Amino acid sequence: MRFRGRALLFGFVIAVMAVPGIALLIPRFLVLNTLGLFDTYTGMILPMLVGAGGIFMMKQFFESIPREVEEAARVDGAGVFRTFWSVVLPMARPALITLTILSFQGSWNEFTHFLVATQSAQYETLTTGLARFVSGGLGSGTQYPLKLAAALLSTLPVAVLFFCFQRYFVRGANAGAVKE
Repeated sequence: MRFRGRALLFGFVIAVMAVPGIALLIPRFLVLNTLGLFDTYTGMILPMLVGAGGIFMMKQFFESIPREVEEAARVDGAGVFRTFWSVVLPMARPALITLTILSFQGSWNEFTHFLVATQSAQYETLTTGLARFVSGGLGSGTQYPLKLAAALLSTLPVAVLFFCFQRYFVRGANAGAVKE
């Protein structure tokens, strides 16, 4: 959709992508603490819901959809919301599945956010627990087979998710959408 300030808003999204994530750790902690979300499930989940990379990827996908498809829906009497819901969103299934896989993988492997957002042991995630285990916090000595087994088990859910949805991950988004 075209609206005033669209290019400026997109520039802000690109600027957020340019900032290294490590530079945002202290501001993230301060925001979570100020809003009372530090050491809560909400504070762990809410910042992970939307990312600049996902916004960028979906914007690029939606811009690749031919105008003729939207115009055909409008000619048939569909409004803006109906065009999005019934025509554009079903075409976006491969992009949405790709974004879901990448977001799940990114949040599953996220370490620094959960290190900054929580303090209690009850909110410990798999990555922070694995880091504590590898650093010797749960036992003494170098137990490499046990550490490697724990690392393997932590990668299994991401691999299973990818293999379940790989056909959507690779498939072209606009195959057969417009005939010329």
